[in-house]
Amino acid sequence: MAAHAYYKELLNFCARTLKNRDSAADLVQEAYVRLFGVQQSGTQVADQRALLFRTARNLLTDEYRREQVRSHQSLEALDEAQQPLAPRHLQPEEVLAFSQYARAVYLAIESLPPRCREAFVLNRFDGLSHQQVAAHMGISRNMVAQHVIRAVLVCKACDDRFHGRAAASAPAGHGADTKVQRP
Repeated sequence: MAAHAYYKELLNFCARTLKNRDSAADLVQEAYVRLFGVQQSGTQVADQRALLFRTARNLLTDEYRREQVRSHQSLEALDEAQQPLAPRHLQPEEVLAFSQYARAVYLAIESLPPRCREAFVLNRFDGLSHQQVAAHMGISRNMVAQHVIRAVLVCKACDDRFHGRAAASAPAGHGADTKVQRP
C-alpha cells in the first residue's frame, strides 16, 4: 500500500491527540517528510504505516515537551519581587563571606611554623594518621599531636575572630600564641 493511503488515519490520530487539526496536519506533513527522507537515503522501509505512526508519536512527544517549556512564564516577565531567589549559598553576600572566611583560614594555616603546618596538612587534609605523619616527617607521634593541636587552636581562634566571637579561654599552655617546644 502506498504511503499516502495512511494520511487520513494518521491525521485523525494526531488531531485527537493535539485537539487542533491544523497543528495535526503540520505534524503529519513532518512525519511524511521524514519517511521520504529515509526512503531517499536508500533504506528499505518494510512497514510504512508503522514508521509513520512511530514518527508521529515521537513528534507528538516533542511537541508536548516544547509546550511544557512554553507554558512556563519567563523570568524576565516577572517583576523583581516575584523573581525566585538563588539558594542562600549562591547569594553574592554569602559567596563573598565564604571567600573571605576561606582566605582567613588559609592565612591562619600559612602563619604556622613550617613543620607544624606540614603535620597539620598531612593529618587533616591528606588524611594521614598521627603515626603515618610521624613516620613521614621523622618525628614522634606525640610531636605530631602537639603540632595538630596547635594548628587546630590557631584555626579555632581565626574562626572566632572572623565570626566576632570572644576567643574561648584556652587551658594554660594551649593558647594560639603558645610556643610548642620542639624535641
